[in-house]
Amino acid sequence: MKRIRALSRVKVRRAKRHVVPSRMRRRDLLSEALAGTLQRPVRSALTSVGTVLGVGTFVAILGLTATASSQIDDRFNALSATEVTVEDVARQKNEFVDLAFPEDADARVGSLNGVENGGVYWPVRLAEKDMVRSSPVGTTPGGRRIQVVAASSGVLRAAGPELAEGRLYDSWHDTTDQRVAVVGAGVAADLGITTLETQPVVFIGDEPFTVVGIASDVERKADLLLSVVVPRSTAQQVWGPPQGGAMMLIETQVGAAAQVAGEVATALDPAHADYFKAVPPIDPKALRTKVTGDLDQLFLLLASICLLIGTVGIANTTLVAVMERTGEIGLRRALGARGRHITAQFLAESGALGALGGLVGTSLGTLTVVAVAVARDWTPVIHPATAALAPVIGLVTGLVAGVYPAWRASRIQPVEALRR
Repeated sequence: MKRIRALSRVKVRRAKRHVVPSRMRRRDLLSEALAGTLQRPVRSALTSVGTVLGVGTFVAILGLTATASSQIDDRFNALSATEVTVEDVARQKNEFVDLAFPEDADARVGSLNGVENGGVYWPVRLAEKDMVRSSPVGTTPGGRRIQVVAASSGVLRAAGPELAEGRLYDSWHDTTDQRVAVVGAGVAADLGITTLETQPVVFIGDEPFTVVGIASDVERKADLLLSVVVPRSTAQQVWGPPQGGAMMLIETQVGAAAQVAGEVATALDPAHADYFKAVPPIDPKALRTKVTGDLDQLFLLLASICLLIGTVGIANTTLVAVMERTGEIGLRRALGARGRHITAQFLAESGALGALGGLVGTSLGTLTVVAVAVARDWTPVIHPATAALAPVIGLVTGLVAGVYPAWRASRIQPVEALRR
């Protein structure tokens, strides 16, 4: 008996040596994953919606942020990088000085290298009873008080206005104390001024001013569109010098703003340069970093939520597929498939769903960036790393979503599965 048992063990060992372990080739794995995905196309498409939205949002936000950032740079280079403002801080140094800017401030600043235009302005403080009207008596339509700004002709040129009608007043109006005004299109509408052919007049308190120009837009100092702008010399003659708040707006050539900011105080008053505080343009890179950083955090959070929804959707669908295909899994196991083969199969299917959603989301996100850029007349900017990384994010999302369902499938016993 012992000899028979020994011979039986030898035969079993020899038989085991001749058993070839089952294997699954990569080609078969990919074909099975593709077949499982295409077997129920509608379900697969609906399952990928969350991934599509998450990846599409990711690509669109990063692309739109990069595109908008380039526009911020261009705008600052064209406008803010060529703008210097000078504050009158003389009252902090000497309480007896009402206005530190000299009468020829425009000419002094204009003599600096790199200056295109420049001028002094301040808000006129009117008495409570004095209002801007289109007739000698009555009130402003709507009862809204309209701001009056005293400004030299250089301010209007530096602001870069776009005129709907008429013209700007010039240095002659400044030196001769002419009672003329330039108003914004909104103010003109409030006052009932529709044309300059009738030489309309606005009354500031009891003082009449002929409207010579209506501005529809400005490149700088947008608040001028909501004001009635009168010559500086006329304002001083009628209402006296400003009680603080005087400033100077300077338009410079590209690259000259920092130099002008360092020289303008001395040019205005060499003996009291400390009466002026020059404010150079802010760094566009710093502003862009802050703005885009806030946008990135907000919208990337939204993209993460969409990806989380996509992950849950893929995991749920894959788990349902495992339950529906229990008999198939049992048959595969009975024919020699190992647990890791089943795991790899379902991971490949969930990964395929995620990769498909990632590719579609990348395409939609890219189209969104291009459409917005075309509508805004911008140049679309999408970093290659973003377009390359987005489908990978979809693939990783699918793989993560399929881990638990694949593990459940690998734990199914062939005998129990075939009984169902």
